[in-house]
Amino acid sequence: MSVFVNMRNANERGSSLIEVLIAVVIISVGLLSVAALQTMALKSNQGSYYRSQATFLAYDLADRIRAAPDSALNGEYDDGQGGDRDEWDNKVTAALGADAVGVVTWDKPNRQATITITWNDNRARIRAENDVDDATLASFSYFMEF
Repeated sequence: MSVFVNMRNANERGSSLIEVLIAVVIISVGLLSVAALQTMALKSNQGSYYRSQATFLAYDLADRIRAAPDSALNGEYDDGQGGDRDEWDNKVTAALGADAVGVVTWDKPNRQATITITWNDNRARIRAENDVDDATLASFSYFMEF
């Protein structure tokens, strides 16, 4: 009887090792999937952050224009005028990157303006493995009356 038990144990050697290896492979694939999901979530979060910053910046310039409508009508908030507008342009590049640009399109007779902020959103873009690293521009436009 002890010979039968020994033969049975000899035939079962290594089966638990194979089961452990399969379990390790399955757990590894699961952990890699969780890591990839976390990376995509971080990129999406970064894109949301940039969009929020663009929104805040557009509202900031709109508030500045509403606070001084006569200055806006005189062209002090036109692109490249310096002063308050230059300070705002510096805020745009500080918050959204060196290639971010803020542009104001005016309809001064009707006292209306459109503030458009454009930035490179490539850092937040979720792309396939074979995608090239092109500059992906995102923009936010805000229409206002003053």
